[in-house]
Amino acid sequence: MPIKYTPNYTITPKIAESLMRIEAIKTQFHSLSITPTLLKSSQESARFNTIHYSTALDGHHMTLAEVNVALNTENDFIDRAKEVSEVRAYNAAISQIETWASEGRSISESMIQTLNACLMSNSVSPIQPTSYRSGEIAIRNTTTQTVVYVPPEAKDIPNLIHALFSWIKSYPTILSPLVAGIAHYQFTAIHPYRNGNGRTARLLTALILYLSGYDLNGLVVLEEHYAKDVKAYYRALHLGDSHNYYLGRAVVNMTPWLEYFIEGMMQSFENVLLQFGGVSDSKTSKNKTQKQLRTLDLKQRKVLKLFEKHELITSSQIGKLFQFKPRTSSGHCKRWVEKGFLEVVDISKKGRKYKLAEQYQELFS
Repeated sequence: MPIKYTPNYTITPKIAESLMRIEAIKTQFHSLSITPTLLKSSQESARFNTIHYSTALDGHHMTLAEVNVALNTENDFIDRAKEVSEVRAYNAAISQIETWASEGRSISESMIQTLNACLMSNSVSPIQPTSYRSGEIAIRNTTTQTVVYVPPEAKDIPNLIHALFSWIKSYPTILSPLVAGIAHYQFTAIHPYRNGNGRTARLLTALILYLSGYDLNGLVVLEEHYAKDVKAYYRALHLGDSHNYYLGRAVVNMTPWLEYFIEGMMQSFENVLLQFGGVSDSKTSKNKTQKQLRTLDLKQRKVLKLFEKHELITSSQIGKLFQFKPRTSSGHCKRWVEKGFLEVVDISKKGRKYKLAEQYQELFS
């Protein structure tokens, strides 16, 4: 029996502001003069980054350089054959999306089945769309083996996926960023396959953006936003009190996920604009401040709040801010010093204090 999908969410001021910024950047980007050579090089780089970050979210350990080698040579990294195979399969899936976009195709359910088939196959073509899982599964914590999510029963998957795609096709192009975020969330909730659901969900997001012209010529890398804080990504996806699809996940308010997703998309758009010399504002000082902020991840931006009240901060203050254990706080401080975000003032182990690196002090001027 056909069902109707009606997502539960609210367009908050934060989401609305980010959506407007995405539209502004999209317009500005297409007015830039970019040479074909530079565009091609940047597209290749964006593709490598997308594949690297998306597969890393599923536990891969290949570096960006190794992904490059795997895609441009016949090196099979014999001891890591599975990872190489999945990297090449992901590359084939992106190529398929680009082909559909160039042909001006409209989104369909069979497309996502084909993309999953790309991920599960070692060959590029021809590829037959894969069927949805026929049995029940439970998602477990890889460390503790406790059940963290129980997706819907196999018998309900066809109707749920059909309802999702009917909903996707009912929305205008200008809302594609919002639609992509909702589709990403609902697809992972349905979990229609035994394997590759996360990668397929991220490809579904890319498919919607490519077909609607929100890929910025293939330069947007949303996966980098997720990979910067993997726990935050999965935490944003797992909303609600119950880990069972039928006990709340089906109707949960996904606004927190959409705020996370749309902010990440906006940041990805900002990064593309900066890459090609675009500016966000006519005032030079404000542009410089915005560029500095974009180099910081979400945790670093939150740490800036401490420097609004304190000239020097300690590892324990950072721990309190994020509810970190002492070792975790110290580890973050060490990495931030190495990256040039913080500078050590007092080198004693117990009373070690940090100040904001000079290049970021202008943020408070």
